Amino acid sequence: MDDRAQPSDLELAALISSKICHDLIGPVGNINNGLEILDEEDDAQSRNYALDVIRNVTETASARLQFARFAFGATDSAGARIDLTTAEELSRGLIGNGKHKLAWRGLKGQIAKDKAKLLLNLVAIAPTAIPRGGEMVVEIAGTLANPGFVVRCHGPSARPPQYLGDFVNGPAPPINAMTIQAYYTLRLAAASRMRLAVAKDGADVVLTARPESRGQVSGFRD
Repeated sequence: MDDRAQPSDLELAALISSKICHDLIGPVGNINNGLEILDEEDDAQSRNYALDVIRNVTETASARLQFARFAFGATDSAGARIDLTTAEELSRGLIGNGKHKLAWRGLKGQIAKDKAKLLLNLVAIAPTAIPRGGEMVVEIAGTLANPGFVVRCHGPSARPPQYLGDFVNGPAPPINAMTIQAYYTLRLAAASRMRLAVAKDGADVVLTARPESRGQVSGFRD
């Protein structure tokens, strides 16, 4: 990517903030709609419906906030590590129980925060590779000090995930509120000294992140 096209730190922070707000404004708006129904309706069925809406969207908003805290936010110290069990729980909360399913395989334990954030962002981007629904299989191989990630996306009409494939394979798109998560994922890979790849494998799309300096990671399957 042309260095001149890269945002400043302030611009990057502003774009990520816009991304988080965009992800939360829908659920928060639906909570408000549910509360308005409770205020206006005396019918028991309508009130129960409103309470179900509030419960569901509150759960969605909470899951997105918790995910964003780890995927984008700062941690307690420069040497902080994130447990892969936490990463799995956050990922399952984000994906939910809709048309996308998540399988999680491989290492257990703690990995460096930037590598964990890279993995979380790959998971967040993966559903755009299977917009009609399907399964995402996350595999974590190698060692806790030197992990490698594979996210295999299987579903009808699987395609390279929105924007990440363009940043990885070129030409890079403009950096804006729509493309910021893919760009941020690329920055996390660089900070973690990991090499991203986006490729078709038969009908599937496979996202991989490998350590740049260690070559093939033991136990790493394409």
